[in-house]
Amino acid sequence: MHIEIVTHDFDPWQSLQHYQNRLALNGKFGATNVFVGTMRDFNEGETVQSMLLEHYSGMTEKQLGLIVAEATTQWAVMDVLIVHKVGTVFPQQPIVLVAVWTAQRGDAFDACRHIIEGLKSKAPFWKKEQLSAEKSRWVEKNSDGYAL
Repeated sequence: MHIEIVTHDFDPWQSLQHYQNRLALNGKFGATNVFVGTMRDFNEGETVQSMLLEHYSGMTEKQLGLIVAEATTQWAVMDVLIVHKVGTVFPQQPIVLVAVWTAQRGDAFDACRHIIEGLKSKAPFWKKEQLSAEKSRWVEKNSDGYAL
């Protein structure tokens, strides 16, 4: 398992390939489920120019570790990679990568969904949207996914 909070732009596909190449699971996993979240240029009916993502260093990684541990008790997870950007993000830029390796696809889908929903609802991340030069707002509702 690897959890990384980054302040720089990242290529989720390159991160995935790099991590998977280092896995000692060759021939053992039958499914990899990948979620990539990117910034969109709208929210709640308004255009969003950029977003500031903040987190609670140390606590965020700990909470993500707990979410992954919870997933591994429910599904046969072999490995997990999470990369999440903080700082300023612009539309179309990747924000988060969650990848889950399992033997069977059902476990991969379910565990990946559980992890991303936990990240969105439990991990200490805060978003401030820049709507115009004069107007910004903190995002209050961070997930439309299922309740954990």
